[in-house]
Amino acid sequence: MDTSESTTEERDSGPQVPRRRGRRWAMDTRPLRRPAYRRLWGSTIVTAVGSQLTAVAVPKQIYDITGSSAWVGAASLAGLVPLIVFALWGGAIADTMDRRKLLLVTNSGIAVTSVLFWLQAFAGLESVTALMLLVAVQQAFWGLNAPARNASIARLVPDDELPAASALGSTVMQTGQVAGPLLAGALIPVIGLPELYLIDALALCVTVWAVYRLPALPPLAGTAVRWAGVKEIAAGFRYISGHTVLLLSFLADIIAMVLGMPRALFPQLASQTYAPYGEGLALGLLFAAIPIGAVLGGLFSGTFSRARRHGWMVIGAVVAWGVAITGFGLSRNLWVAVAFLALAGVADMVSMVFRGAILLSAATDEMRGRMQGVFTVVVAGGPRLADVLHGTAGSALGPGTAVAGGGLLVVAVMLALAAAVPALRRYRV
Repeated sequence: MDTSESTTEERDSGPQVPRRRGRRWAMDTRPLRRPAYRRLWGSTIVTAVGSQLTAVAVPKQIYDITGSSAWVGAASLAGLVPLIVFALWGGAIADTMDRRKLLLVTNSGIAVTSVLFWLQAFAGLESVTALMLLVAVQQAFWGLNAPARNASIARLVPDDELPAASALGSTVMQTGQVAGPLLAGALIPVIGLPELYLIDALALCVTVWAVYRLPALPPLAGTAVRWAGVKEIAAGFRYISGHTVLLLSFLADIIAMVLGMPRALFPQLASQTYAPYGEGLALGLLFAAIPIGAVLGGLFSGTFSRARRHGWMVIGAVVAWGVAITGFGLSRNLWVAVAFLALAGVADMVSMVFRGAILLSAATDEMRGRMQGVFTVVVAGGPRLADVLHGTAGSALGPGTAVAGGGLLVVAVMLALAAAVPALRRYRV
């Protein structure tokens, strides 16, 4: 297998051709000229859809067994704690060993877990305990995998292509969130739940092969492989506290997601505010609107590569998210509401791209894994906290008021934070 020197060759390969003026707004695909990044991105395409098949199949199977939505929610929580613990630990591990090897181990673990999902469904086990255990194991492997995968990107493309690489990856993941559930809904009546798990397992085999073909990604500082534990995790948090721009990038996402993610209120809005349009249609459109907007934002992300004031891009995106969510909360027409949510999705894509670029460019390589571990926890935990906050506020104040109020809070808190702490405003590549 290639040595670490091949990583530099992979990064520097490909002609540096100026982009045509007619494609200024189209997605910047320059990172795909680099074979190593193309392999990593290609594996993401496969798993983006496959993982969503399992994400639909698990709650469907639990509900079929129990007839209870409470058990479906419990299964979601069963995966949250392992995800948080192993994402933090996985980030520390990713900074102390060859990230390619870590990706091989964790992707193989996820694939084996998907095979076990298939076997229990094929055997008709009908055990909620077994399903929850498999969810916990799967999320633990995912927590170990995500920091290494994201931290590897900065080793595969040059700094000026990091926003473009982030946009490419985020667009694929958002597309999977739209296409995967739709495909699962179409396939379940035709082939059944066991086969959905099997498709995901086969897709993950493709991912393992793509990762196997990556160059070696050992620590640049030559750090010897060692046990990564609490000391290394704590060092990551100390690093964040000493780099204000990194801390602010995490806070920006927490502000946007915790205060402004209204998905917990979608069922209530669909059954009450938008009931005249058809509850099923309204619910589907509400859940699909943000990912669709994010995909559209990614497809027209060519301008991202020219932006140098990444801090201002994050601030502007979070404020735009808050404004769009406020508009959604005030809307009584379903199509206007969907339009506002789609605009929120565009803003979320911009925020994701530039927060990701900041984490990769502002952190040193020996800390990138730990930064991505914290990033994974923030991304996973923020919306779940928002579900609790918005669900409670919606019951007390009404869904429209809770959503609009949350959007206004996002705008106010983000602007106050940007004014009070100038580090994010001043950050530029």
